[in-house]
Amino acid sequence: MDNVTPLGGDVYEIDTRMAGYSGITAGYLILGDRPCLVETGTSTSAPVVRDALSSLGVGPDDLATVVVTHIHLDHAGGVGDIANYYPSAEIVVHEKGARHLADPSRLMASAKMVWGDKLDVLFGTLAPTDAARIRALGDTGTIDLGNGRTLASHYSPGHAKHHVGLLDSLTGDLYVGDAAGVYLPETGDLRPATPPPDFDLDVALGSIALFTALKPQRLLFSHYGPVEDVPSTLERSAEELRIWVDLTRRARAEGLDLDHAVAMVRDRTRERYAALRADEATAEQFELLSGAPSNVAGIMHWLDRTPR
Repeated sequence: MDNVTPLGGDVYEIDTRMAGYSGITAGYLILGDRPCLVETGTSTSAPVVRDALSSLGVGPDDLATVVVTHIHLDHAGGVGDIANYYPSAEIVVHEKGARHLADPSRLMASAKMVWGDKLDVLFGTLAPTDAARIRALGDTGTIDLGNGRTLASHYSPGHAKHHVGLLDSLTGDLYVGDAAGVYLPETGDLRPATPPPDFDLDVALGSIALFTALKPQRLLFSHYGPVEDVPSTLERSAEELRIWVDLTRRARAEGLDLDHAVAMVRDRTRERYAALRADEATAEQFELLSGAPSNVAGIMHWLDRTPR
């Protein structure tokens, strides 16, 4: 299939074709003795993911585990649908996200407030998962991939309070979710992901430091794809966070409202990203991945509740 890319080590990248776009959100299949899907993509992507798994020989009773780095709808919106397709699979998530997979009503209501009419087009609806099938991870945990191979879970909040990074014991791959920002392979750009309500600069920098200390061989971004140059990429992640926070803090000090703050930050960071100087489709893709309005709003929210 043209949306499946082998990455070595029995790992396959799946383009979930979020909202019909290519290169927005990746899921990953680890095809060991106990096949494991990392990230489901959105609800509307679930049939795309199922077809990809089928093309790799994974039938309805073969998938052992589904794990999500966090419960935002671009990563976990398909959990309920995928759980229905694969009745034997255990669903693994950090304990702060588990109840929202069992009862998505609050999560969907808040997403509706943020996205409005775009919600159905971008994400669809997260279907509930039987609570008995959900395993809630603490701050560390282990997922058995078979034959002594494991995924070790590491609590990594800052982007979201229910976020984990996942380290593969065989390959050294670290599934970073959104905790290291979003990466655009076409241009090599890296941009932070700082949405409300959970963004916290110090906590986010702590998560990046944790990722560095784990010494992974490769970073697997949910947006988007594998990156081999680990140390400099994580350094850049931290640098981007500091720059966006610094500019947003400046805009706030000047008394700018959100729209004007977004315009200022967008203007002053434009030169950092080749994607924004590329063709219109690439620029649009980058903005969809890590929109300036969402990033600035998340930083503003954090500044408002942080004592000076």
